Amino acid sequence: MSNLRLSLLVAVARNGVIGLRGELPWRLSSDLKRFKQLTLGRSVLMGRKTHESIVAALGKPLPGRVSLVLSRNAADPPAQLPRVAADQPGEVVYVRDISSATQLARDTAELFVVGGGEIYATTLPRADRLYWTWVEAEPAGDTHFPAVDWSQWKLKEETRYPADGRNQYDTTFAIYDRLSK
Repeated sequence: MSNLRLSLLVAVARNGVIGLRGELPWRLSSDLKRFKQLTLGRSVLMGRKTHESIVAALGKPLPGRVSLVLSRNAADPPAQLPRVAADQPGEVVYVRDISSATQLARDTAELFVVGGGEIYATTLPRADRLYWTWVEAEPAGDTHFPAVDWSQWKLKEETRYPADGRNQYDTTFAIYDRLSK
């Protein structure tokens, strides 16, 4: 696992909100495009609730990615989403813990953590990189990103985007690298 970069990919409102009732509390086409560009062909780690919300929205798991779903019931995945090998994009693998996920992704350069709140809280102390979208809004929400000690992170790059017809709010895409572990 020494060569595996653990990266958190998240959009966060200025009030820390990342979700509302299992959905994103905004409409940001540019952020969804960034998500796809970064994760297509890669492994993504998410919690069961996040996985279920993606399947509900798309009618299927994330296409073109291996979805590693962290679940306390990993030994008993739902019948419609069987356990499979972690080498087929579009497939779903249920894992019981972060170590299992990183072991499955060990042959890749980067494992993307894509939510939800509990998974971010669990993986933040181990993360090497943050792909962060600052959402310039303070929407209502029931899921928040955990507190970040920004003194542990260095801004690598950032790009600002104004709101427009396809993006509800101004946003800033940022990449932060951990200073040291």
